[in-house]
Amino acid sequence: MHIRSIVPAEGAYLDQILYATYEIWHEGLSREAYGLYYAAQRRTAWGRSHLDRVALVDGDTLLASAKRYRFDAMLDGKPLRAIGLGAIFTQPGHRGSGAARHLVEEILAAASGEGVGLALLFSEIGPEYYARLGFTSIPTHDQQVRVAESTRHGAPMTMVRAGEERDLADIAAMGAVRAARYRFHLDRDRDLVHYAIAKRRLLAGLGPPGVREVQFFIAEEGASAVAYAVISAHAGEWTIEECGDRDPAGARLGALLQVLIARDPAERRPLIRAALPDGFMPPQVSAIAKQPSPQIMMVRALSGDASAVLSLREEEILYWNGDRF
Repeated sequence: MHIRSIVPAEGAYLDQILYATYEIWHEGLSREAYGLYYAAQRRTAWGRSHLDRVALVDGDTLLASAKRYRFDAMLDGKPLRAIGLGAIFTQPGHRGSGAARHLVEEILAAASGEGVGLALLFSEIGPEYYARLGFTSIPTHDQQVRVAESTRHGAPMTMVRAGEERDLADIAAMGAVRAARYRFHLDRDRDLVHYAIAKRRLLAGLGPPGVREVQFFIAEEGASAVAYAVISAHAGEWTIEECGDRDPAGARLGALLQVLIARDPAERRPLIRAALPDGFMPPQVSAIAKQPSPQIMMVRALSGDASAVLSLREEEILYWNGDRF
């Protein structure tokens, strides 16, 4: 009689997982690129120490798997360790056996024993399944926004350049200042900012030529970044993955977006989607539509210190689209 156990998803196990999950989560990548995409994320500084995959096995038989993310977060002004669960998957032929539930419970029990207070995931299949595993939904929304343009179709006098690695510390610093007013947010240090941007760039670079583009731009004053935006462009649409501004009102960010829009005055304006935190809307930008986020944020408290997470409302959270997993 075999005993179910949790093991690192490496070697032959990882090959089986990537083969079985490709049709669901390939995002337009080839099979080879799909494997490279995960491997490259693991090679970033943040990915090496904060991201891995684990598998539930019975003897040599792979039953289920999941990605595991380790985050530092803040809840009501206090540090909180969090674990993120992604790509939870039961291998074909073993569905209905309770394998995924067993895997999730074992991962969370181990995390709790290590002092992790919060479990977090984003569901694309609705909230019902994970609610049965003790997770609570926090409804969030995505916005469609419009950037105001000059009637002369010109760009504002703002120094804009491509973002570079040297800007990451400034981005982390301005993010920490803005995040302080929200009850819950990730503690986004330089390495996590780099990982979030690198992940989007990898998806674009490994995909078919010209299908996706990632734009990372900085508004600069002196030698420092004072505002920034990371934008994924695909099929005539922009998604603002994350953005920031030293100005609490966001005026520099708004000017940066105006510069990007004005680059091609004859081109059709893109549809722009964003998930901007409550109270952060640059004066040059307006929300024209709002809809529930397709990925449902779900949380589960693993300790008494994290129980306040169950009362969170959307306006009390800062969580960028680029950090969803």
